[in-house]
Amino acid sequence: MAKINLKNLEKSYGKTKVLHDLSFDINEGELIVIVGPSGCGKSTLLRMVAGLEEVNAGSIFIDDKKVNDLEPMERNIAMVFQNYALYPHMTVFQNMSYALKILKIPKDEIYSRVQKAAEILELGELLERQPSQLSGGQRQRVAMGRAIVRNPAAFLFDEPLSNLDAKLRVQMRLEIKKLQTQLKTTSLYVTHDQVEAMTLADRMVVMNEGKVEHIGTPLEVYTKPKTLFTAQFIGSPAMNILECECKNGEIILSNGSTLKINTKHQGRANLGLRPEDFSIDENGPIKLKIELMELIGANTLFHCRLEKNNEPVVVSIPGVLENKYIGKSVGFSYDNSKIHLFAINSNQRIS
Repeated sequence: MAKINLKNLEKSYGKTKVLHDLSFDINEGELIVIVGPSGCGKSTLLRMVAGLEEVNAGSIFIDDKKVNDLEPMERNIAMVFQNYALYPHMTVFQNMSYALKILKIPKDEIYSRVQKAAEILELGELLERQPSQLSGGQRQRVAMGRAIVRNPAAFLFDEPLSNLDAKLRVQMRLEIKKLQTQLKTTSLYVTHDQVEAMTLADRMVVMNEGKVEHIGTPLEVYTKPKTLFTAQFIGSPAMNILECECKNGEIILSNGSTLKINTKHQGRANLGLRPEDFSIDENGPIKLKIELMELIGANTLFHCRLEKNNEPVVVSIPGVLENKYIGKSVGFSYDNSKIHLFAINSNQRIS
């Protein structure tokens, strides 16, 4: 196990800066998930830790040793790529053992390590097959096995499940979590999928445009997002954002509806309301006109408009509901303890 410290990292391509003064620490045995939209710099950051990208400014420490100038093979890390990166002419055993062979590990130890990794990943019956004879999930397990046999100080995962179908992604997600719990190896995992981030992470790093928006546990990031971007990016369906005015402990929506809340903030703000925190209430303070209803299994989504000013609002109600509400104005109440407020100019959370 290793601890990884990232200090004031910056990265530019020509005049375009893609990482801005980025710093955070990864504890021994911790699984950190870096999540954000495409182009936010998360894969670039991972490749910098791996030694595949040059650091323009700042420092990377692995176990208190600065590794900026070390080659990838000297950093004692193992990387699992999105496209598996297996040698097509080699068997599973040869793919998993190749790095050890290059390091001139004794044959007996190579065999022992590969067999142990194959047992963990349930690849024992596939060791003599070639990648072309494997499914996508099996290939990904081989790529993970190749990383495991090296006994690295840290695992780096670069969107490893992106090429798999939905059912297989769920299965592989569980396997990665079980594997990391079992091996207790420090791990840095990159994804744009918030579900992967929420289910895998010990802590999450939410990135946007090369900057860190929020670092915290999945529960912290979900319940108390530090920025407006985090609030809208984490959660499905996305959080509703409405303009409002805070006055004397009340929130006044743009259509005149009011919500009670305990805040000292006075003046304009952005109000965040998660779809799942609404409930149907004829006498509720929020009146919405229902335009469309979607059944998505355990929940029903209401696509609505705020009365009078037509701001869009999405509501998620448990259960299967009839479409009798479509075209009607319906009252909703909201759990006021779960209201979120964000400053208009800075987009930072207001307590």
